[in-house]
Order: sequence, then C-alpha cells, then structure tokens
Amino acid sequence: MDAPTTTSSAGNDGTGGSSGDWGWFTPSRKRDEDAPQGPDQEADRRAPSRPVSPIRPVGTGAERGLPAPAPARPEQSEPPSPGAGAPPAGNPPARERQEHQRPTETPGAQDVRPAGLFSDDGTASLDAVLIRRTMAEIEPIADKVTSYFYALLFVQHPYLRPLFPAAMDSQRDRLFRALLTAAKLVDDLDILTEYLSGLGRGHRKYGTQPEHYPAVGECLIGALTRYATGTWSDETEGAWVRAYTTISQIMIDAAAEDELRAPAWWQAEVVGHELRTPDIAVVTVRPDQPYPFRAGQYTSLETPWWPRVWRHYSFASAPRADGLLSFHVKAVPAGWVSSALVHRARPGDVIRLGPPAGKMTVDHSTDNGLLCLGGGTGIAPIKALVEDVAEHGRDRPVEVFYGARSDHDLYDIDTMLRLAQSHHWLSVRPVVSDGPTNGLSGRLPDAVRQYGPWNSYDAYLSGPPGMIRSGVDTLRGIGIPSHRIRHDSIEELVTAGD
Repeated sequence: MDAPTTTSSAGNDGTGGSSGDWGWFTPSRKRDEDAPQGPDQEADRRAPSRPVSPIRPVGTGAERGLPAPAPARPEQSEPPSPGAGAPPAGNPPARERQEHQRPTETPGAQDVRPAGLFSDDGTASLDAVLIRRTMAEIEPIADKVTSYFYALLFVQHPYLRPLFPAAMDSQRDRLFRALLTAAKLVDDLDILTEYLSGLGRGHRKYGTQPEHYPAVGECLIGALTRYATGTWSDETEGAWVRAYTTISQIMIDAAAEDELRAPAWWQAEVVGHELRTPDIAVVTVRPDQPYPFRAGQYTSLETPWWPRVWRHYSFASAPRADGLLSFHVKAVPAGWVSSALVHRARPGDVIRLGPPAGKMTVDHSTDNGLLCLGGGTGIAPIKALVEDVAEHGRDRPVEVFYGARSDHDLYDIDTMLRLAQSHHWLSVRPVVSDGPTNGLSGRLPDAVRQYGPWNSYDAYLSGPPGMIRSGVDTLRGIGIPSHRIRHDSIEELVTAGD
C-alpha cells in the first residue's frame, strides 16, 4: 500500500467536492453518459443518483475534532439490510514476487483476511456490520469495483493521473486489501490509528495533500453505490461516510505531524554496488541528510528509471556512524525496480528513499534470546538485528537459521559466520532445502524443531511468504506465543511486487 492512496482536490472540475477553505464532501452527480468507459462498460450504469452524506472537511485534528464514534450496535434490533477503508496505493508495473521485500505492516502482522471476517459475531458496531456486509458483497467482483473506482478518479479528476505509475494492474489488489483491513479494524480505533498513521506518513512522498482526500472519497462511494446493489442503503452510506471521514483525518493528522520533523523523502547517492550472485546485489547509498532508523526496519525506494514506482527493502545493517545505508536486492522476473538496482545502478546514481517503517526491532528492555529465521535475502534485516544486539553490549543468546535452496544461494553466509566468530553468544546454522550441503538439509522451519527449547526466545522471521507462514505455525507449535513472534505482513509480502 505504498503508492498515493489519495490524490488531488475534489471539486476542481466543477463536479462537486471541496470549494473555498476545505469545504464539505459532495459526490459527483454526472449523468450515465458521463460515466467512465472501461472493461465493464457493457454493464448497467449505476452512477450515484443522489448525494451522499457529507464527508467531514479535511484539515488538521487541532482545528477539527475526530467524528463521533460509530454507533453501538443495538442489542435488541434486527440489523438493517446492509451495506472503511483508505484507498491505498503502490502499483507495480508488472505482477511478480520478490524473495524478500519489506512492506508496510498490516495490523496484527497476520493475514488481513482471517476466517469469518464478514461474519456477524454479535459484538460489532452497527457501522462495522454494514461495512463488512458491503465488502462481502463486492468481494467476488473486487476487480470490477476497483477498476471502476480508478476510472471514476481519473475521468472526474484527470489531474490526479500523473501521481500514479503508468501501469495500474496491482493497484486494484492493494485497494481491496486496504478496504479489507479497514473493515476488520473499524471498531478498533487504536489499532486502526496506528495502521493508518503509517500510511499517512508514508504517502507524503507522493505529494498527497489534505485537499486530495475528498476526491478519493467521492469516487469510492460512487463505486460502492454502483456495485453493492444488494446491501446499499442510506444507513450503509452513512456508515461508509463516517468510516472514511475517520480514516482520512487520521492520515492527514499523521502526515501533518510528520512534516514538522522529517522530509517527505531523502535523496541518496549510490556509493557501492557489489554483485554477490548473478541476480543479487548489495547496494550501498549515502543519504543527503541524516536518516534515522532502527535495525530490523525497512524503507521504500524509488529509482530514477521508474518514476513513481516505489518498492520496499530492509536495511541490511544497524545504523552506522558514517550514515551509509545498505540493501540486499534480488532481481526477479519482470521486476522493474529490482532489475534496475541489480543490473543498472552504479556508483553516482541517485535514488530516493521514503521514511523508515516496521516493528521487527529488538526489545532491549529484556534479556530474552533471539531466534531468527532468515530466508534468501531475508537475511538482510536479521544481520542488522545481530549487529544491534552486539552494539548494545549485552550477551543475549542469538540463534540464526539461514535458509536457501542451495549452498550457492547462501550469498551472505561468510558475513554471518564471521559475526558468529566474533560473538560467542551468536550461533549461525545454514539450512539448504535442495541439493547437497555442508549445513542442515530440509525446510527452514523443520530445522528449527531439531534444536531448542525456545521458550525464553523472541522470534523474528524474514523471507518469502510461504516460509513465514510455515515458520509461524512451527513456532507456535513449539510453544512460542504469538506476541513474541515478529515478522512482516504476509498479505503485503505476497504482492510486494518487484
């Protein structure tokens, strides 16, 4: 979700939206013949035929308080026939996966779509029930809904199109995932705020402004009105307006606060480029100003060759005295950014960095050991965590299981073994799934079961989505509680792109 989720101000084309100082949200009321043409143009046109409730004016929290909480669900009433998510972003030009790219974390660090997400558990607020029913209805046609949303956005607000990458194929998936997340968290304002604040800060690098949110809200409501025919009602519309109002205000406030202490992005010069294998490079850059981050975090990165296309990469070391930053990058098929960084980038090139993000960091207030599983280029943040422990000077046991398909793919094993020789509290075990090896054979999670016990350890996982899923299952199965297992959002890793 790391591309502009919001875009230029509503109302500039005379179709409604904000006017004057912020103004109130009003949906566009175009005639059917004005509706955007797209892949589903043969379907019956159902552009909004009436205005929706106003979405709050945008501004800052200091000037405009958050909207009232969603109404509690009545205990003795039958839920009405139904009907928030922040439109997100980040759109890879081509759909593919990379072995390890760090995404913006999704709350709970687990899949956004657990079983029963849309079920009525009797405890959800009325707004949550209505929003989740809308999501359940549009889920089978998510591609159509999101395609129509972007068509509305770019036809009614054409000046927004340049803020997005040229290709929009994965953008649709990212929007629906964000809506799912909001539907799940709509009743948990604390977690929702934490999640959306990160998005608000991250979206500064796209030039997102407060006045851009009404345009997105108007088009989101327009798309839902058209496609959620079985569940849409006045009550449902009101629920979505309240949800989007809260969502946009959280993101606006987070961006405004972040603007006081950090730039929207950093320029960084490539000062080192080491090809470790034909498709893996260690890229080192020097930011143009101090870049604060913590070991285990990640950042978004844009190259000069693919403007507006941002991808996430972990920092491969703890913060350094010289201020340099390193990333491990694997070029993947059809990966525009990763291929450019591995095969095209050279010292002297300048890239852009977004703000740091992520919570896979060491808790230095405890003496718990660290159990680290790093698969492929997922070893990068694991190496950073080891350096962080070393710099704090406490002899905490750290057990690293470094997985790859073959010995040849253990591209950073020499570095890890040198660290183990320097620190008696560190153990590094290479694990190879295919072919002969001098280390352990088999799957990474299976190798972990052979050792232990791990009751007094905090677990860290970094690597491909499949490894993380199986690793989490393994760690829970051997007694490590969920709150002591840290990893990236699986849902985001699956669609991290190139």
